[in-house]
Amino acid sequence: MPDVIAVHPGPGKNRGVTADLALDQINKQIIEHLQRDGRMSYATLAKEIGLSEAAVRQRVQRLLDGGLMQIVAVTDPLTLGFARQAMVGLKVNGDLRAIADEIATIPEVDYVVICAGGYDLLVELVCTDDEHLLDLLNEKVRTVKGVTSCETFMYLKLAKQTYAWGTR
Repeated sequence: MPDVIAVHPGPGKNRGVTADLALDQINKQIIEHLQRDGRMSYATLAKEIGLSEAAVRQRVQRLLDGGLMQIVAVTDPLTLGFARQAMVGLKVNGDLRAIADEIATIPEVDYVVICAGGYDLLVELVCTDDEHLLDLLNEKVRTVKGVTSCETFMYLKLAKQTYAWGTR
């Protein structure tokens, strides 16, 4: 998978109704274009949207400053030497937010979700190998106060990963 640019809501931001109310049709078009090509120039984007380059630049900056989107490079971990990825389902006792925040400080953690269902938290880990994964689980994840159970789902193959879901 080649490096791509993805646009998505900023981490920790409320992704609910509040963010949606700030998006008019033009901002939605900007986001959708940047989700397809985050390296699109302001001039090209302005031509596509039908606004001046300055207006587009200003709107993009407001979307970034407001935390409604980020423009980031998304890489294939395998090409960077990370041969093992896993999703970990955690059951916890205590404050879900505090435990999620602590888990999120672990550098190898790239995704933390507080959820309902069989697990309280879902955590994605990106590791160099199985020994690295074992060390993470044993020395960092399972030692967080409040973690009561940990189930690991090893990734065999990433079949799809996209950030181009558009806007409502």
